[in-house]
Amino acid sequence: MQYDFLTSLGHLALGSHLKRAGTLLQSATHAWVRNAGCDIPASQMPLLAALDSAGPVPLGTLADMLGVAQPGVSRMASSLEAAGWITLETEADDRRVRLLALTPAGRKLVAKAKKHWWPVIEEAAAELCADLSGPLTDQLTRLEEKLSAGAYQAALDAKSQQRKPAHDAA
Repeated sequence: MQYDFLTSLGHLALGSHLKRAGTLLQSATHAWVRNAGCDIPASQMPLLAALDSAGPVPLGTLADMLGVAQPGVSRMASSLEAAGWITLETEADDRRVRLLALTPAGRKLVAKAKKHWWPVIEEAAAELCADLSGPLTDQLTRLEEKLSAGAYQAALDAKSQQRKPAHDAA
């Protein structure tokens, strides 16, 4: 195995280690979702889920729900609006407030994601993390090893196959 300098720094590089693991996870998720027929980055799925849950909400409220800075939510929203999944409108009473809402196409996409993609992602991620134990830095190292070895992609594929109706198996 190649020497991993970041891991050697232990808790000093915890944030970088978390970010690297997150990037690996989102990249694998995005590749799987794209292969399943959806070209929305995995990092934008929580925004769609939040809008599905909360309905039309101001940008600031959405940023608070997701725990993400407003500029990040604004960039995601602009991308999703350009693709036709959400609308960004100003509130009638206060033109400074921008409301985000799913479009009809966005609602259909979320319904499909809730039925076909999100449960698979949830199950595969849970499986990936199920046997992790010990200090957090050790868990992150093991998680990254598993991600790099393709364990998550294999779990996504397996969970997806398990969910397919019998008539799709042919």
